[in-house]
Amino acid sequence: MGISVRELLRVNTAPYGELGLDNPDFTDAQRIDAILLHPIRMNRPVVVTPLGTALCRLSEKALDILPDAQKGAFTKEDGECVVDKDGKRLV
Repeated sequence: MGISVRELLRVNTAPYGELGLDNPDFTDAQRIDAILLHPIRMNRPVVVTPLGTALCRLSEKALDILPDAQKGAFTKEDGECVVDKDGKRLV
């Protein structure tokens, strides 16, 4: 993905601060252990396709690594339409 373990962490909700994950002395291994113990700490979704792997925190980022173009409508969780019914990307 080309990002660090720290970039995979969600920092805006508990238990990020309570676990001390903002401590610069924490190793990547310690951060991974924290993710395994508290999966809510990991940003998601992480999408894996033959074209690559990406943290698709904005869900439309997944469209960039799909092996085939989106063929129908794609609407985000908040109701925003990203691809129309004909597969034309709007955003």
